[in-house]
Amino acid sequence: MSGRPLDGLRVVEVSSFVASPLCGMTLAQLGAEVIRVDPVGGAADVNRWPITDDGHSIYWTGLNRGKKSVTADLRSPEGQQLVRDLVTGSGSGGGILVTNAGGRSWMSHDTLAALRPDVITLELLGRTDGSPGVDYTVNAGIGFPSITGPLDGDGKPAGVVNHVLPAWDVICGLYAALAITAAVRRREQTGEGARITLPLEDTALAIAGTLGYLTEPQVKGESRPATGNDVYGTYGTDFVTSDGGRFMLVALTPRHFRDLVTLTGTTEAVAAVEKSLGADFAKDGDRYLHRGVLTPLFAAWFARHTTDEAEQALASSSVLSERYRDFTEVAVNDLTGNPLFAVLDQPGIGEYLAAGLPAAFDGEHYRTGPAPALGADTERLTPGQ
Repeated sequence: MSGRPLDGLRVVEVSSFVASPLCGMTLAQLGAEVIRVDPVGGAADVNRWPITDDGHSIYWTGLNRGKKSVTADLRSPEGQQLVRDLVTGSGSGGGILVTNAGGRSWMSHDTLAALRPDVITLELLGRTDGSPGVDYTVNAGIGFPSITGPLDGDGKPAGVVNHVLPAWDVICGLYAALAITAAVRRREQTGEGARITLPLEDTALAIAGTLGYLTEPQVKGESRPATGNDVYGTYGTDFVTSDGGRFMLVALTPRHFRDLVTLTGTTEAVAAVEKSLGADFAKDGDRYLHRGVLTPLFAAWFARHTTDEAEQALASSSVLSERYRDFTEVAVNDLTGNPLFAVLDQPGIGEYLAAGLPAAFDGEHYRTGPAPALGADTERLTPGQ
């Protein structure tokens, strides 16, 4: 762990599920000593699926790699004092708490600041008003499910479609790690601590606003339309080959589009369409607006070719493309040889290829050891408890 950006930092994490543990694991990959504190027997996520055949949580170990684990009776005065001691101790590198278990006066910012004025606390919340919310409920209220998924015969959404990836949890966890490092930087400069709150809902609102989804209704008076698998505002969609393979293609630039036209042998047909419509397919907007005419032209080529033939043709083209695959195919074919991954021996799970920090520092992907056994560090880190 030597030579990492956050060496010497101690972070106490009282958390569960995704955002808060991901924040802690990211900080651990960057060199911080992260101590996760759970109630005796574990928090609500200790056995969350997916699990191995003998009941070990692949989910829990994946999000808690490289941390130390302490358990305590968090309802008892002794357990609460243990948490306060862990947070407020450890010299200049300590004094940091990350939690999504807020609303507890015994570990509030004010309580901890009375013991250590430069304490940094980050509380992850659900909704902006502090009420509970999780990724899937926040997403439902933002608007993305209403424009996700297949369209019906009239080009309208066939129904709301929830996402599988807990995107707001992930983004929130990474924002939390960024906020902690920024607060540490400020403390080093000024000696001041920080009270940070980070609602999951605000994370989603901020990203949706930044990407224009919330700006359009304010400026144009209308929401982003549902487009199925078509990429909004440019040309991109999916195609099926003669043997059932499926590819996602994006012609993001005029060159991409020209190459797609050449690859599919539709030069004359596309030129005729362009002329008859008075369109300019060098423009993103025109390619998008007339996708309903263009797509059948390209789809006919894919329908005449096998998956292998399409893959080879696309590989020699500038067109942005990828064949739809499942997780098993990716795990079998893509991890070995990628420096992001290294073999990890996780007790209770076994050996597998685990990702390090995606950002490479001077060519190195920082990584951690395995997740600890629940409570494994309790005695060493809390003598006398």
